[in-house]
Amino acid sequence: MSDVKLAVGGRNYTVSCADGQEDHVQRLAGIIDSKLGSMGANLSSNEAKNLLFAALLVADELDEAKRAAEPPPEPDFDTERLAGQLERMAAALENAASTLEGEAPAS
Repeated sequence: MSDVKLAVGGRNYTVSCADGQEDHVQRLAGIIDSKLGSMGANLSSNEAKNLLFAALLVADELDEAKRAAEPPPEPDFDTERLAGQLERMAAALENAASTLEGEAPAS
């Protein structure tokens, strides 16, 4: 285990992490610190509340990214049946147009 010193929200923290993960933990802390910085005037005097809101913003971004990466859901209707209905409707419209134009309907 390694100890990593982090600066988040103007405060210094020391956390433990697995060996070799120091840079990764530093980068993650930088993301949280950046979120706190982007909150600007919306920061409260309660440090824990500020960290919670920063974490919620990061979690929201993660959730949106996961949803964007998911394949779209399968349609909840029978596409084969719908295709058949559309083909019949197209044929009926063609026949109606032919009738209106004075031609024999198509079969």
